[in-house]
Amino acid sequence: MRHVIALDVGGTGMKAALVGADGTLLHRARRSTGRERGPDAVVADILDFAADLRAHGIEHYGEPARAAGVAVPGIVDEAEGVAVYSANLGWRDVPLRARLAERLGGVPVALGHDVRAGGLAEGRIGAGRGTDRFLFVPLGTGIAGAIGIDGRVEAGAHGFAGEIGHIVVRPGGAPCPCGQRGCLERFASASAVSEAWAAACGDPGADAADCAEAVGAGDARARAVWQEAVDALADGLVTALTLLDPRTLIIGGGLAEAGETLFTPLREAVRRRVTFQKLPSLVPAALGDTAGCLGAGLLAWDLLETAGSPAPSAPSEVTA
Repeated sequence: MRHVIALDVGGTGMKAALVGADGTLLHRARRSTGRERGPDAVVADILDFAADLRAHGIEHYGEPARAAGVAVPGIVDEAEGVAVYSANLGWRDVPLRARLAERLGGVPVALGHDVRAGGLAEGRIGAGRGTDRFLFVPLGTGIAGAIGIDGRVEAGAHGFAGEIGHIVVRPGGAPCPCGQRGCLERFASASAVSEAWAAACGDPGADAADCAEAVGAGDARARAVWQEAVDALADGLVTALTLLDPRTLIIGGGLAEAGETLFTPLREAVRRRVTFQKLPSLVPAALGDTAGCLGAGLLAWDLLETAGSPAPSAPSEVTA
């Protein structure tokens, strides 16, 4: 049975799958990234994980994977197949595509950015399916974005396209590790909301999910923290939609798990800020934490499609 390997490498964990030619998820697995053992150990673990997935495919489906796709965080040179920089993994200029191809017996390998891979999956088979223009924004530890155009995701001239989290929404505000002050992710990411709510309620262990729960219970302090984040997010999104004119805004990540506690005030805040712009649909992401892995699989199938094998349109049944 023809299949590809898909790997989504995060700061703490890796998700993987074997994806069939019809889009079926034939096998799924997870492992720790092991970043506490250093950047070289992370690369070694990725190579070992991919090799184990290849062996699983041979044993259970009668042949090795035809291609592989891997999505990683940080700055990615997709054309050269190099993981240029990742603060979370300690990487600089890792030729990951070449090393994976060598470990997997020379099969084609696609290297992509984790958020753009997730956006590719959301656009083709998730919340943006059938949409010609979309912006995917996951709200997690930080905030990034994926610009979807006619079934593909724009990387930009230097691989930086979609970095909405570093739009300055509060000039002179909190310093950001990027070197600016007042960046969107310092106010509207899940980590920013967690930090603000922990300070407001006096509980160092409180997080964004606790804040959302307190909002639902009518806590005035929580509502103030939440509204500050919503307002900052709306400012950033309106800047983005002014530049990009997407038909759909897809919001994912941990903060989106609050559901309508987030989406109801956010839709209203965006609506209030729009003047001449066309108001896009604003919807929750559909694929959850599997988006990056699914996107990596799509990248792998795209390589084979270029070589003459059709890519799947959507995943279906899942088996262990």
